[in-house]
Amino acid sequence: MPSAIAQIGRLERVTLGERVHTELRDLLMSGELAPGQKMSLRSVAETLGVSMMPVREAVSRLVADQSLEVLPNRAVRVPLMTRARFRELTTVRLAVEGFAAEQASRSRAESDLAAMRRFEEAFLSEAQSPDPHADRAVRANKELHFAVYRATGLPTLVGIIEGLWLKIGPVLNFDLKASPERLRTGGATEHHRRLVAAVNAGDGDAARKALIDDIEGAASFIESTGRLLD
Repeated sequence: MPSAIAQIGRLERVTLGERVHTELRDLLMSGELAPGQKMSLRSVAETLGVSMMPVREAVSRLVADQSLEVLPNRAVRVPLMTRARFRELTTVRLAVEGFAAEQASRSRAESDLAAMRRFEEAFLSEAQSPDPHADRAVRANKELHFAVYRATGLPTLVGIIEGLWLKIGPVLNFDLKASPERLRTGGATEHHRRLVAAVNAGDGDAARKALIDDIEGAASFIESTGRLLD
C-alpha cells in the first residue's frame, strides 16, 4: 500500500480562498470587470457559492497588490486608471510582452500553436458576428495573448505579465467593449493574425512587431475615448 500511494505523488491542496482569488484574477485580467466597477463581498460570496471568509482572503490579496481597492463604505472597487498610469503600464507592456512574443517564436511547440489558433479563431468569430458577445471577445483576446506568453516556456516572465494584466485588463473594456463596430474594425483581428503567423514561422522580429502594433493600437484608442483620469 505505501508504495502504491507513493506512485500517486503529492496532491495539490487548494483552499477556497485560493480558488476565489484565481477566479477574480481571471475576471480582472480578461477585462470582464471595468474600472470603477463596484462589488460587495457578500454578492461575490453568494455568486460563487462560498462563505465570506474565502472572499475576504482573496480580496485582501488583490487589494494588497493594488488590483482592487476598498472604499470607505467597505465596498470593493476596480481601481480607476489615470492617463499617466496607463501610459506607464503601456510602456512596460511594450517592452516585456514584445520580448515574450519574440521568445515564443523561438520556443513554441505544436500544442502552443494549436492553442493560439483556437483563441484567434474565437476572437475572429466574435468580431465577424452580427451580434458579437463582448465578454467572449475580451476573454478570447486574453487567452490568445497568454497562449503566446506561455509558449516562451518562461514561467517567471508569464508571472510578470500576469501582474501587468491585473492592472491593465479592466481598461480593455474601453476598447474591445466600446462597440460592435470597434470590435470589427479596430485592427485587433489583423494584429492577431500577424502575431500567430509570425510565431508559427519562427520570425521573432515580426512577432514582436505584431504584438507591439496590437498594444499600441488599443492604447491609442483607449486614450482617445477620454475615459482615463487626468
